[in-house]
Amino acid sequence: MDLLDILALLLFASGGWLWYDSLNAREKAIAAAKSACASEDLLLLDDTVAITRLSVGRDDDGVVRLRRVYGFEYSDSGNDRHPGSIVMLGSRVLVINLNFRRPPPQTLLH
Repeated sequence: MDLLDILALLLFASGGWLWYDSLNAREKAIAAAKSACASEDLLLLDDTVAITRLSVGRDDDGVVRLRRVYGFEYSDSGNDRHPGSIVMLGSRVLVINLNFRRPPPQTLLH
């Protein structure tokens, strides 16, 4: 086994780790999005999230972790779509962003 074979094996192993770690982080992001939408009485559309950004960040202890930003769509009535996002550092959810403003209740004047 020469150096090129070892490097190829390391590259393959690190790609497999990234894929597996990303699947676990995505599952946690889906669960967090479902929970956030349920707490606000909203519908998570398509029951999924999509990664929009992948970068490196440090946690509170200074350890380098992958920072992932996931986007998703939700609805209040099923007839409209609103964008939301989740920021994760490693496997921990940092921020869930729901930019939803409920319209004020309408009063009927007679």
